[in-house]
Amino acid sequence: VQLVESGGGSVQAGGSLRLSCVGDDYPITTYCMAWFRRAPGNEREAVAAIDHDARTSYADFVQGRFTISKDEAKNTMYLQMTSLKPEDTAMYYCASDRRFWCGGGWDSTGAYDYWGHGTEVTVSS
Repeated sequence: VQLVESGGGSVQAGGSLRLSCVGDDYPITTYCMAWFRRAPGNEREAVAAIDHDARTSYADFVQGRFTISKDEAKNTMYLQMTSLKPEDTAMYYCASDRRFWCGGGWDSTGAYDYWGHGTEVTVSS
């Protein structure tokens, strides 16, 4: 299974980016999917998740700034990020697992079997 992220880049604080994740020969939008991130020197942390029924979960630090969504026709998951802050600078990864619903453990890296290689986001002040 290959997951491929795109959409990262460099923006100024307050800017926006939309990340995408495509499943290569894998029906990513059928299953629980999530975005994680890892800032330099930090552990990988959960950002948001979306399940088969399009129910979403978000980390507290998102504070309404990010929106996770999916397009089943395109087999693509998105993370729309607005009001970006320098502390959002990180490598962003998409993850998935062959279960329909994410459940309470959606924010655990161990809950996902499949990972992309990441797309880098840099937010300057």
